[in-house]
Amino acid sequence: MPLDAFFYLSKTFPGEQMTISEVNNKSTKKAFLDVARVIYKNDKVWVCPLDNDIEAVFDPEKNNFHKNGKSIRWILSDENGKLIGRIGAFINHKKAYNYEQPTGGIGFFECINDEAAAFLLFDTAKNWLAQNGMQAMDGPINFGENDTFWGLLVEGFTHPSYGMNYNPPYYRAFFENYGFTILYTQITNHLEVYKPFPERFYKIAKWVTKKPGYEFKHLVAKEIDKFAADFMEIYNDAWRDFENFVPITYATILESFKKMKPLMDENLIWFAYVNGEPASFLIILPDANQMLKPLKGKLNLLGKLKFLYMKYTAVTRMRAIVMGTKQKFQNHGIESALFITLGDYVLPLKKYTELELSWVGDFNDKMLAMHAAMGVAFGKKHLTMRCIF
Repeated sequence: MPLDAFFYLSKTFPGEQMTISEVNNKSTKKAFLDVARVIYKNDKVWVCPLDNDIEAVFDPEKNNFHKNGKSIRWILSDENGKLIGRIGAFINHKKAYNYEQPTGGIGFFECINDEAAAFLLFDTAKNWLAQNGMQAMDGPINFGENDTFWGLLVEGFTHPSYGMNYNPPYYRAFFENYGFTILYTQITNHLEVYKPFPERFYKIAKWVTKKPGYEFKHLVAKEIDKFAADFMEIYNDAWRDFENFVPITYATILESFKKMKPLMDENLIWFAYVNGEPASFLIILPDANQMLKPLKGKLNLLGKLKFLYMKYTAVTRMRAIVMGTKQKFQNHGIESALFITLGDYVLPLKKYTELELSWVGDFNDKMLAMHAAMGVAFGKKHLTMRCIF
């Protein structure tokens, strides 16, 4: 079949009795969101992401990745018009050509347990990407930074924290049978808040907090512009030597920080400075999924009231979103000191019981070693996968 035969707004496949439609109006946008509700209707662990969060990914006005790329999405229905799957595809021109094959991405994949349906969704995304010059696709990923909606869950099918992908176990066979192979593994570990740190870890951390010129500050919301700039400076230095790294922009950071505002507790977000120079950061949020589960994706007026009630009464978990240290300050114990400083605030609250450290790539030996030194327990494993056309 020629490639251009795949570029349609809606197309029916008689043999499989399935219809695939591009999301391009109010009705199909709603259907795209509703697919997940169909797939997980009997899953008591799943937490429905906010509809607004999903829609924002595909909205050029709310996602600045559209300035250097584009996205598209589809829904899949059976012969009776019942929703059975969905998928999104996107191209980030800043990253696509950093690989041997120009590489796009797919994400927000959901599907009933039917390989033919899954492959039709993959084929549709693949051919759109090929039409746009791509020769490979990574998935499941996000059209944005990798702190949310990233990776295929393959171990640890427990309560998902906010922004972390959750999916049925049978998805892995879909990806592998289609031809996706593992690009890297994402490890999430859990830390019991009231379990004491190993003595050596604690002593080093406390020593660092008292070193001359070392200063530790929590984020102040009214100074968010300054902290966003400090974050960018640290992040781009810390990650610059990782393969295919693309520097993060100030606009992207500021956008992310503003999105975090409704969730954040200023005292959970810490920065370290050495003689006034931004050196390291630790970004932690209360686990919003504990607030969002009763909302079923809807943040209307009633949903907002429920959210506020849950925020102050039901949140016992935290999620470490990202951590980074400038290269010249690595191996100085600053990261350990940040966790100890955080603990000085968290422990007296007697509110949080668990911290999820998510996620660390299997290529990040330093961070994995620090997790081990803290005495963490394994939590989850996600995979970032690639299919070369």
